[in-house]
Amino acid sequence: MEQENRITLQECCIHYKVESVFLQALGSSGLLELITYEDQTYITHDQLKELEKYMHLHYDLDINLAGIEAIKHLLDRVQELQQELKKQLSVNL
Repeated sequence: MEQENRITLQECCIHYKVESVFLQALGSSGLLELITYEDQTYITHDQLKELEKYMHLHYDLDINLAGIEAIKHLLDRVQELQQELKKQLSVNL
């Protein structure tokens, strides 16, 4: 695993000023992929944008973990439908 592409959970908590329990809950629910390597837990840099979205939903809008999971599911579904529509439109042209 490339060291440049990851940040420890502890560093992430300090940088974003969030509790590690919140990050671990996101990992347990499958919203984030937490990686354990040599007794440290990491999150990859490419997941930080998603983390920021979840933080906004949770801390700013007071949405619980179940609500965040539902929102992610709905947004993923909308994205799938948009891609399907684009594909159908390109075939019909």
